[in-house]
Amino acid sequence: MSEENKDLGDMADDAMDSAKEGAENLADKAEDAFDSAKEKASELGDKASEKFDDAKEATKEFAEDAKEAASDFADDAKKTANEFADSAKEAFNTSSTENKKMLAGILAIVLGSLGIHKFILGYQKEGIIMLILGILGFFTCGITSMISWIVGLVEGIMYLTKSDEEFYNTYQAGQKPWF
Repeated sequence: MSEENKDLGDMADDAMDSAKEGAENLADKAEDAFDSAKEKASELGDKASEKFDDAKEATKEFAEDAKEAASDFADDAKKTANEFADSAKEAFNTSSTENKKMLAGILAIVLGSLGIHKFILGYQKEGIIMLILGILGFFTCGITSMISWIVGLVEGIMYLTKSDEEFYNTYQAGQKPWF
C-alpha cells in the first residue's frame, strides 16, 4: 500500500474514532437531557398535584362558605317574612285607622251620595239614610241626590284632612256619625 493510502486509512480511522466519541458524547448528553426532563416533569407533576389539592381545598372552603351564606340568607329572609307577617296581622287585626281613613275619605268623595263610606265606618243607619237619599234623587230630579253628594264630599274632605289620631278619636272611638 502506498503511503498516501496509508495516510488516508489513518485519517479515516481517526475520523471514525472521532465520530464514535462524538456520538458517545451526544448519547451521554441526550441521556442527561432525558434524565433532566424526567426530573423536571416529575417536579411539575408534583407541583400540579399540589396546586390541584390546593384548588380542591379552596373549592371545599368556597362551597362551605356558600352554604353558610345561603343559610344565613334563608334565616334572614324567614325573619323578615315573619316580621312582615306580624306587621300585616297587626295592621288587619287592630283597628287600622289609616286604612279606614283613606278608604272612607276616598269613597265619600267618589261615591258619597250612596253612603258607602258610612258603612265602612260602621254607621249602618246613616249609610242607609244616604243610600235612600241617593236613590230618591232619580225620582226627585236629583235634588236629594245632590244633597247626599254634597254631604259625602264634605265628609270625605274632612276625613282626609284630619290626622290619623284625630280621625280615630272622632269617627271610630267617638262614634260621631255626621260631620
